Amino acid sequence: MRRSDREITDSTEIVKVIDMCKVCRIALSVHDQPYIVPLNFGYMYENDALTLYFHSAHSGKKIDMLKENNNVCFEMDRDHSLIESDSPCGFGFNFSSIIGFGTIHFMQTDEEKLFGLNALMRHQTGKNIQHTFEKNALNQVTVYKLIVTSFSGKRSGKRI
Repeated sequence: MRRSDREITDSTEIVKVIDMCKVCRIALSVHDQPYIVPLNFGYMYENDALTLYFHSAHSGKKIDMLKENNNVCFEMDRDHSLIESDSPCGFGFNFSSIIGFGTIHFMQTDEEKLFGLNALMRHQTGKNIQHTFEKNALNQVTVYKLIVTSFSGKRSGKRI
């Protein structure tokens, strides 16, 4: 990281940023064609290991690309505010962000899908409720996890 003075190194602070983000952007690439997509997500952070969970339809550009190349980059951010100045070069922007890399793995069993969907629901709603899903609903959704291999946090300016 070029600006190490902005790096978030405390895992508690990193989790706070993740907790407040509701959208994660994943960047994919196949045949030198980049593609980025915003997704709602859930996560688990245990023993300094981060895993993100997503869901979507069974087919589409994103799924096709992930099946061909499951290596991705991800980004999430929050705490946005403009820092104004009398001079255009004095302007800045407050933010907190997490950027990282990892691999996508499709969840195959109903138990895996339930785990991923409950992680997503817990994060998005802020409620620790074990939801149940009908077999038909599980069959109609693709659930996948991003096993994060590396990530870093960065903050510019004040927290909101």
